[in-house]
This record gives sequence, C-alpha cells and structure tokens, in this order.
Amino acid sequence: MSLRRLLRTHLGPYRRLLTIVVVLQAIQTTAALTLPSLNADIIDKGVLRGDDGYIWRTGGIMLVFSFIQIVFAVGAVRFGALAAMSFGRDLRRDIFHQVTSYSAREVGKFGAPSLITRVTNDVQQVQMLVVLTCTMMIAAPITMVFGIVFAIREDVGLSVIMLVAIPILIGVLAVIISQMVPTFQQMQLRIDRINAVLREQITGIRVVRAFVREPQEVQRFAQANDELTATSLRAGRLMSLMFPTVTFFISASSVAVLWLGADRINAGDMELGSVVAYLSYLVQVLVAVVMLTFMVSMLPRAAVAAERIVEVLDTNSSVVPPATPVTEMPERGTVEFTDVSFTYPGAESPVLCDLSFKITPGRTTAIIGSTGSGKSTLVELVPRLSDVTSGTVAINGVDVRLLDPDLLAGSIGYIPQKAFLFSGTVASNLRFGRPEATDDELWAALEVAQASGFVQSMPDGLDSRITQGGTNVSGGQRQRLSIARALVARPDVYVFDDSFSALDLATDARLRLALKPLVAHAGLLIVAQRVSTIADADQIIVLEAGRVVGRGRHVQLLETCPTYAEIVDSQFDREEIA
Repeated sequence: MSLRRLLRTHLGPYRRLLTIVVVLQAIQTTAALTLPSLNADIIDKGVLRGDDGYIWRTGGIMLVFSFIQIVFAVGAVRFGALAAMSFGRDLRRDIFHQVTSYSAREVGKFGAPSLITRVTNDVQQVQMLVVLTCTMMIAAPITMVFGIVFAIREDVGLSVIMLVAIPILIGVLAVIISQMVPTFQQMQLRIDRINAVLREQITGIRVVRAFVREPQEVQRFAQANDELTATSLRAGRLMSLMFPTVTFFISASSVAVLWLGADRINAGDMELGSVVAYLSYLVQVLVAVVMLTFMVSMLPRAAVAAERIVEVLDTNSSVVPPATPVTEMPERGTVEFTDVSFTYPGAESPVLCDLSFKITPGRTTAIIGSTGSGKSTLVELVPRLSDVTSGTVAINGVDVRLLDPDLLAGSIGYIPQKAFLFSGTVASNLRFGRPEATDDELWAALEVAQASGFVQSMPDGLDSRITQGGTNVSGGQRQRLSIARALVARPDVYVFDDSFSALDLATDARLRLALKPLVAHAGLLIVAQRVSTIADADQIIVLEAGRVVGRGRHVQLLETCPTYAEIVDSQFDREEIA
C-alpha cells in the first residue's frame, strides 16, 4: 500500500519523536480514565456518607490527575505536530527534487497543474493524517482498551451494552466509509482539473481578451468548479452521516446504562457511583470509537493522495545521470551530432533522422526550417533536456550522456524560445548562472544584449524588481535579459532557440554584431525563423521533416536548396535577395 510505504520511509527518521508521543498519550489517557473511578468514590464514600474530608482529599487527587492529563496532552500534541510538520517538509522536498530531475517527457506526462497539486494538496492530505494520528489515533485505542477494562471492573453485568453497541457502531461507520473512498479519488482528479483550467486562463488572459472569449472561459471554469463542488458535497454528505450516527449510539447506550443500572442499584448489586463511573467510561469508549472512525474516514483521501505522490517518486527521469560521469573535456566550444535520430514515445515516425554536423569555436551554425521540421527538438538534445533515440550528441568532445550533469549545464548557455525571468531583481536574474559575477560584468553583458539602455532607465538599475515570469517588462526586454543572463555565465557553447524573434531588425543586427567578439572562442548555435538573423552564419543547416536537406552558406543555399530558397522567397522579394 502506497500510504503505508510513504509513512514507513518518511516517518522513519522521527521514530524517537513518535515514541515520545505514544508515551505521553498513554500517560494522559491513563490519567483521564482514572478520574471516573475517583468520582465514583467521592459519590459512594463521600457524598452518600457525608464525609466532607474524603471529598476534599479525593477532589485534590482528581485535580492532580487533571493537571497531569493536561500537561502530557499538550506535550503529545507538540511533539506530534513537530513530527508531522517535519514529515511534510521532507516529503515536499523529495517530490520537488524528483520533479526537477524530470525531462520534458515526464513533465508532459503528468502535466504541470497535476504536479503542483501533488506537491501541495496531496502532501497536505497525508500530513493531516499524520497530525491526527499523533493527536487522536494513538489516544483512541488506548482509551478503548483501558476504558473497557475499567468499565468491566466497575460492573460486569452492564458490559453487555458495550458488547452490542461497539460492533454495530463500527459496522455502520464502515459502510459509510466504504462509500467515501471512490468519492475522494474523484475529488483529487477534480482538483487537478480546476488547477489546469485556472492555470490556462491566467497564463492566456491576453488571448482570451483579444478574442473576447471571457464568457466561454467563465463557463468552462464554472463547469470544472461545479464538478468539484458536487464531488465535495457528496463527500460532505457521507461524512455528515457519521456524527449523527455516533450521537445516536452514545445517547441510546447512555439510556440503556441508566435503565439497567437503576435496576441493579435497586437490587443491591451496584452502587450509584459505579453507575456514574460506568457511564463515563462508556461515553469515553464510544468517543474513542468516533475518533478512530474520523481517522479512518481520513484514510481514503490520504491513501489516494499517497498513491499520487508515490507515482511521482517512482517515476524516474528518462534522462539518467551517468554512473561514472566524465569530468574532463578534451575540447572547448564544440558540438557534434553523429547519426542522431529522435522519436517521441508512441510516435509512428521519428522527429529527427540521421543528423550529422559539427559546431566549432568562433563559427556560427544556424538551423532553419519550416514549422514542425524538428528545430526545437534538435535544440533540446544539446543541453540534454531529452536523450537521443540513436546516435550521439557530443559537447566538447564528450557524449552528453557521459558528462557530469553540472559540468554539462555549465558548458552551455541556453536561451529558450520563450524567455522566462524569475521573481527578484535584474541582477539576481543575470547572476542565475554565475552568482559571483561582478556588477561590471553584468553591465558588459547587458551592453552586448542591447539591454543596458532600458535597465539604466529603470528606477533602481540592476536592483530593479522583476516580477514572476518577467511580466513587468516587455517581451523584447525579457528576451534581451535572457540573452544577457547566458552571456554572464560565459559557457563554451551558446544555444539560441529562436531567441531574437521578439526583437526588431535593427536591434537584432546590433546584438548579433556585438556578440561576435564575445563568442569568438565559443560555439554558437542559432535556431531562427527569420532569414535576416542567420544570413551571415558560417554554416546554415536546413531541416525538412527532421532531415537535413541543405547545408552551406546563404548564397550557396539559394542556388542549391529549394527549401531554403522557398523560405527566403516567403520573407523577401527578389530585389532584396539580390
């Protein structure tokens, strides 16, 4: 069972805390169960006999036991909460580290909304179970066992009531809980769905407004919201049946005790104090059953959440770090594709097929092709966001699958097609790849990336705030800051995945001109849609349906590659080409 496995592995380091909780709960429960017997003695030996001294003495003892119960109960809750919160922290940490090791394939399999739900809501469900276990579930069995023993000690004849009430109550509650399991399973899926819809609508709010789709999107969210509400209400109705059922059994059992107890008192088989004590024990035992039942009602949802968490923890990345990573590289600034093919899982045909080319230091290699030709997939193979199906991708003379992951990441300056900035400052974003970079180095990178002007105009310069995703700067500014971030890292190879698309032609030209001296000793790979961005590249590779259909310089390809000529024709007229 996933839940049992999760508790065993992640609560293991906190066995000492849990042992302390068990001991504290045992002491406070024993103290609480001693009070009804002392109360019975006060009634039988003090009140009925008129012995005020005995009442005061026994009352003082009851106060001592009450104080012990309160102190040990508080200690149990404190240590239990510490164990539960530590458990949740460790579990979130492990899921986070697992998710950050995933390749694009695993992230696509689960989906970002589902992964977020698993790290937050699912962990919270299991953590809540641990909290309630430490505060309720440990005390409940102790109360049941000792309560039954103490009740039988008071009077054996009345124990028939417990013998009947407890099994029936457990059976009724078991039926209710069995109906709750599929409901909780469905609820977690509904939470995933509403997170997915909400994430889409917030991310794509501009598109929604541009096409005046607010009413339709409101309806889509309302549908997902209504589905979650209906499922939650069903679970709530089932849970609402539990407490009236328990209250009925407690009330009926109390009436039975008073009825039978009165007859036994009249017959002289039992004293009044024993009836009061027995009634107290019965209520405590039935309340313990309620506590256990409440705990059991939490189990289905926690079990579903645990299964989803374990699914993430058991799913290993398809990009596996090498057992004995290479930490030395014989070359600098080279990337070599040798007979590379790549096929997505379940796809009928490869996205890339038999690609072979080499990028050398100081020379610019450009990739161009129509939409769907495999350009972005090719780029993902260089920083090893995905692994090749066959063939080899080598960085600085070493297969990327053999390189130490940190060394590989530090050797590549990857600028993605969709520029992304983290919340913080301009400086913290630029230092993302090299924290020790000086302010002068940051300004130098900004100058090359044609971003120094707008950063200087910002209120606090390098210390100006950047919101999550960089939404407080324009698309072109985000792209230039992303380029500057890669320049600050000083990698051996620069990979630009259509990273100039948001720039105007003049800024694009100035940026590429400023790049040349900075990357003179590094490999440069540019993926672009605009011919003007790559026209002066030393090597242009034309892709079509995942295959190389042209290779050479701009002028040469115009004469020899129809695919390239067609792309150029779509962007320029013949006079501009000439």
